[in-house]
Amino acid sequence: MRQAINPQMQLGEVDISAVTFNPKSRDDIPRLLRALQHIWTDLELRTQVLKVLETAISADHNNGRPGMDLWRILVFGTLRLVINCDYDRLQELANEHGTLRQMLGHGPYCEHLYHIQTLQDNIALFTPQILDQVNQVVVAAGHQLVKKKDESLHGRADSFVVKTDVHFPTDISLLSDACRKAIEFASALAGDYGEPLWRQQDYLKKQHRKRYHTVRNLKRSTARCESKRKLRQHDMDMAYLGYLKYSFTIIRKAELTLSVLTKRHPEEDRLENLGYWITQAKRLTNLTYRRVIEQEQIPHAEKVFSLFEPHTEWISKGKAGTPVELGMRVCVLQDQFGFTLHHQVMEKQTDDQVTVPMAEGAKDRFPELTQVSYDRGFWSPGNLEHLETILDRAVLPKKGKLSAEDKKRERHPEFVRAKRKHSAVESDINCLESHGLDKCPDKGLEAFKRYVSLAVVATNLNRLGKILLERDRQ
Repeated sequence: MRQAINPQMQLGEVDISAVTFNPKSRDDIPRLLRALQHIWTDLELRTQVLKVLETAISADHNNGRPGMDLWRILVFGTLRLVINCDYDRLQELANEHGTLRQMLGHGPYCEHLYHIQTLQDNIALFTPQILDQVNQVVVAAGHQLVKKKDESLHGRADSFVVKTDVHFPTDISLLSDACRKAIEFASALAGDYGEPLWRQQDYLKKQHRKRYHTVRNLKRSTARCESKRKLRQHDMDMAYLGYLKYSFTIIRKAELTLSVLTKRHPEEDRLENLGYWITQAKRLTNLTYRRVIEQEQIPHAEKVFSLFEPHTEWISKGKAGTPVELGMRVCVLQDQFGFTLHHQVMEKQTDDQVTVPMAEGAKDRFPELTQVSYDRGFWSPGNLEHLETILDRAVLPKKGKLSAEDKKRERHPEFVRAKRKHSAVESDINCLESHGLDKCPDKGLEAFKRYVSLAVVATNLNRLGKILLERDRQ
């Protein structure tokens, strides 16, 4: 029986509207809590937010155990991203931070403690769609404070990379991961069903790891003598062949386990996971053989960058000091007040492919949007033509040589003014990165999208709280 928040106040409990904050504080937690307090005390905003959460986190109000209140889930989810912390620190704050516990509806005599698994399970109930609706309410609340009545919105859009929690991928290290997981799953299944197939699992992992380290430490010869270079290359080939041969031994043994258990216990769900790791191990063995032994250049589309986070992409944006980033692109569109109006996780997409969808998505959510600025990476003739039909002014610089018409368009005073202000989006992106979007620790593509959406909501709440504390200080 889940509810918005327990309406029955306990002994010593302080109403959320009466919680006080230090207006001179520059920490992120008071800013977030002040913004949440503003939403709670405004009946219309509170009703909109809780109505959205009720549609996402549904429960039978007449039966079952009482789940975590919707308000507390929102507080915990945004707090985790605002301070960019892990669940261990979030649990410590939830149990020990006095002002936070007042915002959660706990009094000084309440002994209720939160467990890490409880926090993880409840925050995972959010979806990107629901968080997007909450974000619209938060941005509207911010606009009520800073935007004039008839003032239009001017947006600026850019993309950046949110890293995934993966190690640098090489074919031999990924093969080591695949064989290790295949051994672990196969031995666990065999042990549960009494199959004596993996009694030497620790020995197999140790020997496979030993061969991996041997291969990893090999370097090509830089000697001038051709015979010495050929001899070193021969040694490398033999070491790789030994590594691949031992990997094949593990794969065949895992395939035997899979076939035996599939016949005897077809209902076991973990057999699918074992099949996945066997398939990946075979694939990486093939790629390694082609690259090292056959001296073949592997096409980019066939390469694997992570087995645990398969959505990870190899992104090279040409930044100084950062030649390669492992993660996914995220495009954000923010207004002149620093609020993120819309965002999109780009799955194998380039900037020019999201130019129009970003403007359309932001325009649907905020009809007052009349202008959006981009950089040259978003340019295409079709994009400009489409943007001019939905916006009053599309600030989209052209790539390459400019025609007379392009020069006239880009020399317009409004175009020049918007182009000069466009660089402020880098500061907004840095703010998002400091609030969790530097690296996503959550596992899976859906969790990645939820993490990004939570970061957008948390950053907008932080911005709203900063405005409110400045007013309180004045």
